[in-house]
Amino acid sequence: MALVVLVGWLAWYLLGHRPVARDGEPAWSPDAALLAYAVEQNGRRDIFTMSADGTNVRAVANEDRADEAAPSYSPDGSRIAYDTDVDGNREIYVVGANGSNRVRLTSHPARDQMPAWSPDGKKIVFTSDREAPPSFDLYLMNTDGTGVERLTSSGNNWAPQFSPDGTRIAFHSNRDVYVLDLVTRQLRRLTVDTQAGDGMYPTWSRTGERIAFMTARSGAMQIFVMNADGSDQKPLVQMLTGSAIEPRWSPKDDRVLFVHVPGETPPVDRWTSGERSIYVVDVPSGKVTRLSR
Repeated sequence: MALVVLVGWLAWYLLGHRPVARDGEPAWSPDAALLAYAVEQNGRRDIFTMSADGTNVRAVANEDRADEAAPSYSPDGSRIAYDTDVDGNREIYVVGANGSNRVRLTSHPARDQMPAWSPDGKKIVFTSDREAPPSFDLYLMNTDGTGVERLTSSGNNWAPQFSPDGTRIAFHSNRDVYVLDLVTRQLRRLTVDTQAGDGMYPTWSRTGERIAFMTARSGAMQIFVMNADGSDQKPLVQMLTGSAIEPRWSPKDDRVLFVHVPGETPPVDRWTSGERSIYVVDVPSGKVTRLSR
C-alpha cells in the first residue's frame, strides 16, 4: 500500500513539476528536411535541430550559462547563424549544422541579434542597437563578419529576411511589415498598425510572390498571408485557443512553420512562463500538425 501511495505521489509530482515545453524561433534547412529552433530551459535558450517530422532531435549550440537564439541556416545547409551572449554580450555567431566549429562574427559592445543569410550565401543581415539605442536597426555584413553596413536609421526594426532573389529584405519596424529594396534603398510599408500588432515577423514564399506574417488585428495573434506588394491580406492559421506566432515559409513553398502559445493572447512576450510548441501548416489543405514537444 505504501509503495502504491509513493508511486502515485511521484507520478503526481512529476506531472505537476516537469519543465514547461518552450520551443520557438524555427528555421527551415534549405532542403526542408530539417529545422533549427530555440529551446528554452531554466530561463535560457539553446539551439537544437530536428527532422521535419519532429524526430531526431539534437543540440547544436548549448553552452552552459549562455542564451542562444534566432537560428538561421546557410543556403547550402552546412552552417547555422545565431545570436548568443556566450562571451558576455549579445553577438552573431556561426556554427556547423552538426554543432562543430563555432565562429564569432561580430564584436561590438551593443547587442547584435537575429541573423539571416542572403540566398547567395555571401551576406548576413542582422539587427543591432549599436548606433541608436534602445532602438534596433538593420545591418548587413559579409559572412566572415567584415564590411558591416547600416541599412535603416529610424524605427525599431526586427526579424529581417531576404527575398528569394536577394534583392529585398522584409522585416517589421515597430509593429508593421516593411520591405527594403537593396538596389534603390526604398522602403515600402505593407501593413498599417491599427491594433495591438498589425504585422510582424515576415517570411517569404519560395517564389517571392507572397509573405506570411503574424498579426493581432482580429484579437488573438494569428498567421496571415499577403501578396509581396501588401495586397490580398488574409488568414492562414488561427488556433482555437492562444496565439500563433513566428511563421517561417518552407523552401518548398507548401508548408509554414509557426509557434503555438496555448494560454496567451497579445501582447505575446517570449519570456512569459507559458508553453510554446512548434507546429506546421500545410498551405494547400490548411492541415496543422504539431512537431515539437
